[in-house]
Amino acid sequence: MAAKKTMLTALTSVGLLAVTACSGSAVGNGTASPAGRLTTTTEPGGSEVDRVTWALPYGEPTTLDPARIGDYSPQTVEANLCDTLTRMNPDFSLSPGLARKVTWTDDHALVLDLRPGVKFWDGSPMTPEDVIHSLERQRDPRTQALYGNYLTAVTSIEATGPHQVTLRTKEYDQTLPKALSTSFGAVNQKAYTEKAGPAYGTAKGGLMCTGPFKLGSWKSGNGITLERNDAYWDTELKPKAKQVGFRFITDNNTLTSALLSGEVDGTYELPPSSAIALGKADNGTVHLGPSTQNVLLVPGNPESPAADRKLLDALSLVIDRNALIKNVFGGDAATLKSLVPPPTWRGDKAATRFDAAYTALPDVPEPDAEKAGKLVAQARPVSRPLVAAIPAGDQRGLQTLTFVQAAAKEIGVDIEIKQLQPTEMSSLFYDPSVRKGLDLVLTFGYVTMPDPASYVAESLTPRGTFNWTGYDDPEVTRLLDRARTSSDPEASASAYAEAQELFTPTTPAVFLATTHERMFMNKRISGAPTSFAYMSMPWAAHLGGTGK
Repeated sequence: MAAKKTMLTALTSVGLLAVTACSGSAVGNGTASPAGRLTTTTEPGGSEVDRVTWALPYGEPTTLDPARIGDYSPQTVEANLCDTLTRMNPDFSLSPGLARKVTWTDDHALVLDLRPGVKFWDGSPMTPEDVIHSLERQRDPRTQALYGNYLTAVTSIEATGPHQVTLRTKEYDQTLPKALSTSFGAVNQKAYTEKAGPAYGTAKGGLMCTGPFKLGSWKSGNGITLERNDAYWDTELKPKAKQVGFRFITDNNTLTSALLSGEVDGTYELPPSSAIALGKADNGTVHLGPSTQNVLLVPGNPESPAADRKLLDALSLVIDRNALIKNVFGGDAATLKSLVPPPTWRGDKAATRFDAAYTALPDVPEPDAEKAGKLVAQARPVSRPLVAAIPAGDQRGLQTLTFVQAAAKEIGVDIEIKQLQPTEMSSLFYDPSVRKGLDLVLTFGYVTMPDPASYVAESLTPRGTFNWTGYDDPEVTRLLDRARTSSDPEASASAYAEAQELFTPTTPAVFLATTHERMFMNKRISGAPTSFAYMSMPWAAHLGGTGK
């Protein structure tokens, strides 16, 4: 790479999904996305409010440590507490965060020019040492971090100025600046983190970050309260809400009642059944936004009969996805042809190449029970019911899996549904011992940044966190590495396209759908983003009162 390259100049133009929201194009085949109904944000709220109450339909977080969060509830809360080095916007574009500039000075040096004057909640200044510690602790096995793989190409992280940190790398890595917009790039105070030790991020250990809200209280089993950070460094995003309270409401009926009564002001991941009841509510609105979520049926371990490719293909062939989308998701979803939903790359400079490659993939199969039955006969014998896991109380997951269960029965495959408690369900994604005895897991996954190659690498390369069945295709790994290390967007997209052609028919998963983000918000407040970008941005800082 000959020329100096400032990444955020390019990334700020990545209006991922902004075009799609108005395009009306179909995603996959057979089911059109209601694109005209999708928005990325709501009208700004103009006045201060004393308190906003928000629901967490996936239950209580197990931790708020940015290095260890990888689920809906913790990310919904933590995104408002710990600022990241680059920042995600509602349209999925990236802009400066705690780093005012991110620059590749050559193929082996990513320079972070830090914003001066940033302070932690306790009033102490953020230093390069805090940034270095926040990144380095993710390599430490004791941290049990989820995102250490992002540092694979990094050989050293050093302070190179009073407000500057430089990451030295083995090679150019186009993923790194994007990853800094996720919880991987969150900055924690070094002294506080070291003192808290393993308790950091828990109800007992607390947090020390720089975000627009600080952790006020965490009463396990009851709720979490955030307090406004009146000394917040970003004066353009000073929160109007003095407090944001989170309630853990996993029962759909309870959630619907709380939203209708005004006891709770809003929620992301609104269940389809609640959306029907709230669609005509006079105290608020259901909003639909673009999303990078995928709904997958994934084998839980390599020893299971469900890991047999022929059985997975049989299940794929017997499921009527259009009926699933209509009856379970209320039409607020689309079919999915591969592991990563197309909106992930919508704002990329090489989006046209990505789109062409996705379009060239085989269409989502129409139901064919006869062909599916023949594949079952060729697959590894299934002598018992397959145990499939979902979170307890997740009605959407239960309805989806019940739909799949009925379809599988047509080809002589019995599925037994096992509902796991939220903590156990969250743990199974990272702990193989929890997955023992589970043949299938219904996942509502998501891509956290505009980079499909890094997401696929986590699922399909030998080092991948979510590679549960030992998938190993050297050519796929080579192409994904090339997509990661190429500084030319077109070359990176071409490498991904080649990899996608190979891994799509062999990925150990059944692609069920890609859902839209569904959010409800009481009319007394406004400003919340409606896109799935909320997971990686301080969304609550945008809330304000409407006077209604």
